[in-house]
Amino acid sequence: MRTMSVLGYFFMAGGLLGLLYSHSLLSPSPLVIGLQAVAVALMVWARITFGRRSFHAAADTTAGGLVTSGPYRYIRNPIYTSLVLFCFAGAGAHVSRWSAALALVVLVGALGRIVAEERFLRARYPEYAQYAARTKRLVPFVF
Repeated sequence: MRTMSVLGYFFMAGGLLGLLYSHSLLSPSPLVIGLQAVAVALMVWARITFGRRSFHAAADTTAGGLVTSGPYRYIRNPIYTSLVLFCFAGAGAHVSRWSAALALVVLVGALGRIVAEERFLRARYPEYAQYAARTKRLVPFVF
């Protein structure tokens, strides 16, 4: 699972950097700017809620209890949601096979990390199963 998590991390970073390098990440479109602003706000809210925990490329759980407040009340993975939204908004403004492929690389990486992290979280926190049953992974009320 650690390998899946690390690969997911590199997929997400690679897709994001690929979109940036190909000038397919940012756009002057007000719609794209609005979506990306929402994504940044969600990420900041999630990081503040998560607290001063460390970041791990391998989906190691950190010390402390299970976080279920703030955006985690509605989405189990708000940081991944924000990254995927940010990338898809940019790729949508620069429609091409390349930008679509890079955005999908980001999504696949996020999903890989989610699977790995959820396995660790289920093992560490007995209450995770109940939390997972009432919240969605990436999109509130959908998925």
